[in-house]
Amino acid sequence: MGSTALAATGTMLLTAPAFAQAASTPAQPAPVAQADQIQSITIVGSQRLEPDTVRAYMRLRVGQNWSQVAGDQALKELYATELFADVSIRNNSGAVVVEVRENPVVNRIILEGNKRIKNDKIEPEIKLAPRQIYSRSKVRADVARIIELYKRQGRFAASIEPKLVQLDQNRVDIVFEITEGPKSKVQQINIIGNDKFGDNRLRGEMVTKQSRFYTFFSSGTSYDPDRLAFDQQKLRQFYLTQGYADFRVVSAVAELTPDKQDFIITYVVEEGERYKFGDVKVESQIRDFDSEKLTSTLRMKKGDWYDAKMVEDTVEGLSETAGLFGYAFADVNPNFIRDKETLTMGITFDVAESQRVFVERIDINGNTLTQDKVVRREFRLNEGDAFNSIQVKRTADRIKSLGYFQEELAVEQAQGSAPDRIVLTTNVEEKATGELSLSAGFSSIENFIFQGSIKQRNFRGLGQELRTNISYSSFSKSAEIGFTEPYLLDRSIAISGDIFRRDLNSFNFFNNQRNTTFEQATTGLQIRVGVPINEFVYFQARYGLSQDDITLDRNSFFSDPDGTGPLPATCDPLLAGRFLCDAIGNRLTSSLGYTLLFDDRDNRARPTRGQSAGISQDFAGLGGDVKYIKTRINADKYWRVGGSNFIFSMAIEGGYIHPLENRGIAGSDDIRLTDRFYLGEPQMRGFDIRGIGPRVQRVTFNQELQNGVVVNVPNFDRNQIQDDAIGGRFYYLGRAELQIPLGTGAKELGLRPSIFMDVGSVFDVTRPILQSLQARSASTAPVPNAPLFFTGVVNAAGVFEQDTVATNADGSARTPVLQFEERFFGDSFKPRLSVGFGVNWNSPFGPFRIDIARALLKQTGDDTKLFTFNVGTQF
Repeated sequence: MGSTALAATGTMLLTAPAFAQAASTPAQPAPVAQADQIQSITIVGSQRLEPDTVRAYMRLRVGQNWSQVAGDQALKELYATELFADVSIRNNSGAVVVEVRENPVVNRIILEGNKRIKNDKIEPEIKLAPRQIYSRSKVRADVARIIELYKRQGRFAASIEPKLVQLDQNRVDIVFEITEGPKSKVQQINIIGNDKFGDNRLRGEMVTKQSRFYTFFSSGTSYDPDRLAFDQQKLRQFYLTQGYADFRVVSAVAELTPDKQDFIITYVVEEGERYKFGDVKVESQIRDFDSEKLTSTLRMKKGDWYDAKMVEDTVEGLSETAGLFGYAFADVNPNFIRDKETLTMGITFDVAESQRVFVERIDINGNTLTQDKVVRREFRLNEGDAFNSIQVKRTADRIKSLGYFQEELAVEQAQGSAPDRIVLTTNVEEKATGELSLSAGFSSIENFIFQGSIKQRNFRGLGQELRTNISYSSFSKSAEIGFTEPYLLDRSIAISGDIFRRDLNSFNFFNNQRNTTFEQATTGLQIRVGVPINEFVYFQARYGLSQDDITLDRNSFFSDPDGTGPLPATCDPLLAGRFLCDAIGNRLTSSLGYTLLFDDRDNRARPTRGQSAGISQDFAGLGGDVKYIKTRINADKYWRVGGSNFIFSMAIEGGYIHPLENRGIAGSDDIRLTDRFYLGEPQMRGFDIRGIGPRVQRVTFNQELQNGVVVNVPNFDRNQIQDDAIGGRFYYLGRAELQIPLGTGAKELGLRPSIFMDVGSVFDVTRPILQSLQARSASTAPVPNAPLFFTGVVNAAGVFEQDTVATNADGSARTPVLQFEERFFGDSFKPRLSVGFGVNWNSPFGPFRIDIARALLKQTGDDTKLFTFNVGTQF
């Protein structure tokens, strides 16, 4: 007896052995037993297995009587081991010969055709491994597991064809040829039985979405059986919030289209009748709770439409209230009284009697680097304190704000050693807190950028921060080192300090080029000390000392820059402008300041709820050369819109700097150019950097001869206007932004889109003395290279007044030809407004931010900008 076998060499499809086919045929009557007695059992063809091992797999033994039934049974037993590709047994008058062909050994496993799911995801699903014995059943099981993996990824059209490559020494390579197919989308969602709400309204409540061209970013368009069950719950929750207490989903069926490309989902629902609230009250068994007072605080009232979400929130609110008074295990049960005649739903919230609970123990698990005290000091409860649910929630928020652990962190509550004892447990999962960053990129603000930084936010596991940063771009360079100790001597006193050197270049635009105007080199240090006043209010004091060295390019802005003239080289107002000449020099700034901050946001790094507000002031004048008081205020608020994943935020800020000295320079503000406020990109999108506020523009004139008369024609080409922002004493800025949640796929890529509106202004500066430049010639025709230049100023009426009168050699007056004229714009408190949308992307090569914003309100002189982006730097 034998079976068909695989070909000895080459590549072929897996086929079932002929014996398996024979075994599936109807059983035949057992033949009459032969009288031959088994004299010997000889094993032929075994290579890796010993003959005695093969005999051990069979029940045939020497001395037994041979029968066809015994031979068939031995054949089944050998095939059941899955060690043999082919087996035959024959009896020669008592000499039984068992001829076997062993299954090959797996040499290696090869995956081909898989692009969407990488090898490291598929290989754990394959149980067959190199050096194991090959068998068809193992391969079939592996194929089924891989197919299931693709189904979980939404690829129901995936197919796998396993192949064998025969090698020498009875070895094989197993090749899984994978055809992944397209991702199966949800083509249509049908809803049957809905009369009160339209299909689109109900589809909007589901996580699963219909595949459309505008949903390419959403992962909800792929079919997922688990998501199908979740959507049934979402439909029920929606109807229950609308008063339909009897709603049910009769059936939910997902059908695969014939081409296995898409799914059609059909829901059959029964809406039922709509209910209103009946009598609603609270009955408390806890003596500290007054049932009537609690009843009066309930949001739902008799006659309102029934809302199951409101009932759920009320139960949670009563439980939190009980927890606030120390009843951690208070049991709040809503008892429903349904009246189908009047279609009302009466509810009695039964607050069962319970004991006040005290914290017996605080356990912290999972912290291998971070010391226990770093986590423990964020707890708002200590061992022995009365339990307080609000403080437990606040504890979780504070631990998450550290940034050392996973986002989904909770403080679990468990019964202690007695009914009035509770154990608080925090299971943390540490994240990497050290950062080594070397990045290069391009920014629309700073062109080429290089940045290197090393930061350890949890230095030595003590919660300390050690940081150093070096950055270089075409218009700025900086180096900084700092250290922060958040709990000095294990007390709630934070101390930090920074030493820095910053070289910044101010610039203007002329001929569509960005030109450096003045260079500011700042070297200094700052020391800060902060203490909490209470849980949400924080106070910080600081002292800073810095030396500023501000220079202008001598070749561009100085008269006689090489020093060959009779007078020393000085800043020429005609070349630089009076406001720039006034800015140059060395000055020492010694300042003392403070910040008072209120902050109850759930997460400082990426808040989703809460608010913050603060005021800060800096007084410069404790020695040094600069004297002023600078005041800033700011506030923001975050909340989820309608309980969804949409995060809406609003922020306002403003500032004023007041001089404490009278510099006595005509036409110059008492606040120096480098100390004023500026506004534009990136603070206010839709405008260029320093694109808002007071500015001086130098307009050139073309000389044209019209009817024999020289006419000065202003050139208003934006690229031909030299534009210098000079800042202001006041500024205000407001933002409103809505973060839009995306599907799981886009979220894993780190994409966070948002729409926004920005409004703001910077204003109030002493009007600078404006200048013009004229040339005079004896002819009325324009002279390209006039030999003499004369200066003058534009008076308050805007009329040019020349300082001197020049004549030709014969005594005739020279004809004036105006070369340029300075104009002053933008000193207005009127708001600038922009709207737009942007995307944050944590890309593999660094953070990336793109914004498209349009300025709707602007003032004369403002610089607008539609498109901005940053790559390779923080923002």
